[in-house]
Amino acid sequence: MVGVSLRSATVRDGLAAQDFAYDLVVQGQGAKRIEVLRDVLVAPEDPGAVLEAMQEAQIISATVTEKGYHLDTGGQLNLTDPSIAADVAGQGPSTLIGLLARHLATRSTPLTVLSCDNRTGNGAVLRAAVARFSQAAGLKIDWAAVRFPNAMVDRITPATTDALRRAQGDPMAVPTEPFREWVIEDDFAGPRPVWPGVQFVADVAPHELRKLRMLNGAHSLMAYAGLVRGHTFVHEAVADPQIRAQIGAFMDDAGRTLPVSVRDEAPAYARALIARFENEEIRHRLEQIAMDGTQKLPYRLVAPLREGATAAAGGIAAWLEFCAAEVARGAC
Repeated sequence: MVGVSLRSATVRDGLAAQDFAYDLVVQGQGAKRIEVLRDVLVAPEDPGAVLEAMQEAQIISATVTEKGYHLDTGGQLNLTDPSIAADVAGQGPSTLIGLLARHLATRSTPLTVLSCDNRTGNGAVLRAAVARFSQAAGLKIDWAAVRFPNAMVDRITPATTDALRRAQGDPMAVPTEPFREWVIEDDFAGPRPVWPGVQFVADVAPHELRKLRMLNGAHSLMAYAGLVRGHTFVHEAVADPQIRAQIGAFMDDAGRTLPVSVRDEAPAYARALIARFENEEIRHRLEQIAMDGTQKLPYRLVAPLREGATAAAGGIAAWLEFCAAEVARGAC
């Protein structure tokens, strides 16, 4: 497997020093040595090498932040975004969208592009962005040969700490919780992979909404309310009686906005989430969750609010208070 960093060489350099192996440290279960990577490419250094590596792939997985889609306020690819505009003009490519479009324009063999991030309808959104890019750049793509399944991944993976690195003796160790859930739309261009523990379903949307509105929405609420009240970690915020009450009310409300097929699961899922948030060993920093709120809140809090989850308003108010505090201290 070949990994790609769209920005920094830091991860590549760290992994290269240990033959691209690293420890996955699962809380309560110990460490597992991951040795599937044979290389990590850095797109800004050599986009041609990335495009060449893509030729060998049958599945390209993509995990980017909300900003990595480069969408405008209407949800379409923003062609005036400087990075996208440069890629359209043939300078690069440097973005996920540009790399995929340029690659697909040269490909006729089957390929599955699998989004593994928190974006709602991530596969469909990525396909639409690539299509808009290709039209603007005058590229022709064989759409019959490529699939963009939607997917939902649920596993809390906080940033690595120096303490964990020292304990493992591995500067590239990755911490995570024992819980994991991966649901993928059964829409592959080639044979469906045999991945233990993965659910392949006809429609990911109900599972995705359950996670986005209840876990991610509660995370955002906790991040802003917790930071304003002086907390640092998720387990501290959930132990705050005021914030805990807000989270409980929000998840109750959000559960009632879910599709009927998963609505009955909401109470048990909410209880499981509280237990996961209380885990002191997963030192998930609130400031990590709070990043890029303008990109995340529309579907984590605003969408459920519009569908009747009135407790989401408390999360939006906490975000506004957090932003005001950041401006007051000169952070933005």
